[in-house]
Amino acid sequence: MAGFFASRASLDGDAYLELTFTFECAGDPHAAAAHLASEQSTAQWHRVGVPEDFRPQFAAKVLELDATPIEAFSLPLTVVPSGAVHRCRAVIAHPWGNFGPRIPNLITAVMGEGTFFAPGIPIIRLEDIRFPDAFLAHFDGPQFGVAGVRELLQVFGRPVFFGVIKPNIGLPPEPFAELGYEGWMGGLDVAKDDEMLADAPYSPLAARAALLGAARRRAEAETGLPKGFLANITDEVDRLADLHDVAVDAGANLVMVNALPVGISGVRALRRVARVPIVTHFPFIAAFSRVPAHGVHSRVMTRLQRLAGADVIIMPGFGDRMMTPAAEVLENVQACLEPMGSVRPSLPVPGGSDSAATLPGVYRQMGTVDFGFVPGRGVFAHPLGPRGGAASLHEAWAAIVAAQ
Repeated sequence: MAGFFASRASLDGDAYLELTFTFECAGDPHAAAAHLASEQSTAQWHRVGVPEDFRPQFAAKVLELDATPIEAFSLPLTVVPSGAVHRCRAVIAHPWGNFGPRIPNLITAVMGEGTFFAPGIPIIRLEDIRFPDAFLAHFDGPQFGVAGVRELLQVFGRPVFFGVIKPNIGLPPEPFAELGYEGWMGGLDVAKDDEMLADAPYSPLAARAALLGAARRRAEAETGLPKGFLANITDEVDRLADLHDVAVDAGANLVMVNALPVGISGVRALRRVARVPIVTHFPFIAAFSRVPAHGVHSRVMTRLQRLAGADVIIMPGFGDRMMTPAAEVLENVQACLEPMGSVRPSLPVPGGSDSAATLPGVYRQMGTVDFGFVPGRGVFAHPLGPRGGAASLHEAWAAIVAAQ
């Protein structure tokens, strides 16, 4: 067991990721933490009958462990391990040389069998992940980031105003393009596809991007301001590069991918060929993060999306509909903006049932202008139409500025 514990001072920090776990265990918490470190790294750490020890080089190491006795497991279990129950917090250093700078292999190691099937730990959550500079140096990260997106759209000193063209399942390209045009004319910076709408038979990406691209250029000419059309290219991984080219060549100047359904490594592959900012969306995130005691905290997925090259990260936002605690939203925002080696910041976009009425509250909680604001119905179902809905965002922002 001792081979799976260490102090930070005894390790080369550049050689290890740091993982923060919370878990509930039966029996000795130190033994459970050692099992957790072992199972996600060396597991069987020598050959039978051979006097060797792979732990010094390859084992994950427990750096911190806090354990509190509790009466019973917090979640119902099919099989309940025997022994006294503890709720624990552990920080584990994992040698990234075991899997290299490869996102699928990283996820396999720290979120796979070794973590979620560790003996005596039926309830566990990966709360956070931190990368050393030596690991980050292998990743390009966002190509544009916050500064590049602002430069593209010429939006400075305020949030970037996105609008999700509704209805969410989409319309034929002609009326869809007209809605986008009306939103831009009212003051939207970016009109976007919903995450549900990609290359659909009733609204093919090529046709939709061509008409939206023409409408975008028309709005730019009439307003004198840059505009963005964000095309959803979510699809099978082997189609992403081609669909990126279809959308961009037709007139999209940002592309969106549903990062978790596609796979974060798919986002990284797209980053290598992308000519425009990549926006990632959050479908599937609740399956990992909704239960507080088990799974993977959403900020882990946010960090991985930034690592893979997402210039803009749309995430569950504030308010009852998204069922996400405000503190968790802010932790995701921090994961987008805080220093991360040479990796550029991503623009955070907390979303969910927003409108001009919610903008003051969102801004107050964010405490920064470096975010995107993404109404759907708040613009495209506005009583005064999309122009009125988009204009209301600017009116709300003007009132915020005047009150400061």
